[in-house]
Amino acid sequence: MMQMKPLGRTGIMVSDLCLGTMTFGSQTSEADAHTQMDTALDVGINFVDAAEMYPVNPVSKETIGRTEEILGNWNVANAARRANFVLATKHSGEGLSYVRDGAPISAKTIPSAVEGSLRRLQTDYIDLYQFHWPNRGSYMFRQNWDFAPSGHNTEDVLANMQECLEALQDQVDKGNIRAFGLSNESAWGTAQWLRLAEQTGAPRVASVQNEYSLLCRHFDTDLGELSVHEDVGLMAFSPLAAGFLTGKYQNDAVPDGSRMSLVPGMGGRKSSRVFDAVTAYLDIAGRHGLDPVHMALAWCRTRAFMTSAIFGATTAAQLDHLLAGANLELSQQVLDEIGRAHRAHPMPF
Repeated sequence: MMQMKPLGRTGIMVSDLCLGTMTFGSQTSEADAHTQMDTALDVGINFVDAAEMYPVNPVSKETIGRTEEILGNWNVANAARRANFVLATKHSGEGLSYVRDGAPISAKTIPSAVEGSLRRLQTDYIDLYQFHWPNRGSYMFRQNWDFAPSGHNTEDVLANMQECLEALQDQVDKGNIRAFGLSNESAWGTAQWLRLAEQTGAPRVASVQNEYSLLCRHFDTDLGELSVHEDVGLMAFSPLAAGFLTGKYQNDAVPDGSRMSLVPGMGGRKSSRVFDAVTAYLDIAGRHGLDPVHMALAWCRTRAFMTSAIFGATTAAQLDHLLAGANLELSQQVLDEIGRAHRAHPMPF
């Protein structure tokens, strides 16, 4: 059974595992994607996450929107099941030239972006509408190593946030979206969105979708504290560290069709330090007779700020493997060993 968690203060309940779809239409065929939707809902997962720019690996002009279209075809064929799951998607941020010529998120772009997603998804509403990354930039995606606050004028940033909240309210009033979330955000940014919503009565941030795994723990400190006290839960993407935590890339292995075969640098994640850290976690799993995939997901679900861990499966067989460990609970001994491994291998990417 899936554990159900509140999505912020929206009153919406979501499973603490979420089906990620970023490979639907690239590495994952439409038939396989539809099988994954069926399987996920059948086992109690009621949370599905997409984005207007998907699929990835690679992102291309020709494939933008294909993931939402595949989900839309499933929605049409399974209309009676639409009310049984929470569908999330995202508005691309500034700089992605393939979408609106890289325009920043604004009151001008929100209506057309929402309508585009609704059309592709073939649904009347989006349960959770997220901003994929902030206009001002982000320290996510390995930009943390040389991150400095941007040169954007603070008043301009806040004015943009305010106009975006007003545009989101219009979409709520029309029934197009139910809740609002962020992605690749910081503690300061999330706090500003919350403050402005409180002042104006606009949609309140329900969640933050950031990268989080045993190998990437930015969320543990300032954002973790904000999350717990403000009821803005984490939707963790890449909880298996883009596949590193499966062990499949150890000893210079690059399986055919894997993400590393398509993106050799793994978005800046690949380094000798990563493989040493993975070895430490694989050793813990091995000593305790645990599948490392199941251990990594189970650990994410123990975190106090976690709303849902978003996993991606390239194939239906991979999904079955992931779900086989859905009920795993880690012992305190395992958790203690994970803590020691983290101290020995902090932030390997």
